[in-house]
Amino acid sequence: MPIQVTQTVNLAPLHMLIVDDNRHMCTILGAVLKSVGVSRLRQARDGAEALDLMRQYPIDMAIVDYNMTPVDGIEFTLMQRRAADSMNPYLPIIMVSGHSERSRIVAARDAGVNEFLVKPLNAKALLDRVVNVVMRARPYIKCVGYFGPDRRRRSDSQYAGPYRRTSDGFI
Repeated sequence: MPIQVTQTVNLAPLHMLIVDDNRHMCTILGAVLKSVGVSRLRQARDGAEALDLMRQYPIDMAIVDYNMTPVDGIEFTLMQRRAADSMNPYLPIIMVSGHSERSRIVAARDAGVNEFLVKPLNAKALLDRVVNVVMRARPYIKCVGYFGPDRRRRSDSQYAGPYRRTSDGFI
């Protein structure tokens, strides 16, 4: 039975890239995406191969494993966000990992991923992240040392200025 995604979201037009060195995980991710109508799928075994594919084909979103060699998911994300020859620095990136340590999640966030998903994953969790990236896209921020989606997921109605940290000296 096909997985039901909200009827207002049509994922079929998306060109998706799955980047994972585990062939079985690629198969699982591909099957979940195909079950909701995504048919334009490309696969790469690591970040370097993914970057090459992106020079050849249009990609709308990437699902990237954290741990690969020679180019892992963090390096891929940083290259995508910051390299002068990046094909699309605004590419939505969902990172998947078998490790849920806070340090890995923070590293992924600070590299500029849009969403993070811990393995073992299920179809609902994956599709929730994909729909979230499509329907609730966060604005991109560029500042010293960071380029990527706004890391703040909520707005503070009491905030009334450009600075948010005590260390900024203005709070």
